[in-house]
Amino acid sequence: MLVTFKSHASADVIMFGDAAKKLVGILGKDPADAKGIVTVQQLPEAIARLKAAIEEERARQAELERQRGHADEEAEKEAGNTGMAAPVGLAQRAWPLLAMLEESLREETPVVWGV
Repeated sequence: MLVTFKSHASADVIMFGDAAKKLVGILGKDPADAKGIVTVQQLPEAIARLKAAIEEERARQAELERQRGHADEEAEKEAGNTGMAAPVGLAQRAWPLLAMLEESLREETPVVWGV
């Protein structure tokens, strides 16, 4: 399933359902709802929540990398889990939606999905 986030302020952001549902939950909306809206009044809080989740993910990733150390990094390279094969984290998936939310706030227009 694909979810398309739309706003008159920017291009559409399309995501696979699982990633989109996770981000919708972070925004404070019900991930089980197929349709939704972040109103202009809700945009500042939604942006703050998404930024906080991105920072938490980055901090968690940095801690994991620190704990794993250099030996594990070499093992990841040997296993082919780097570059395009590396897993995509929440922060990477959230950036396009965050940009849309920020632009929508500047343009004072809502963000919708499932419509």
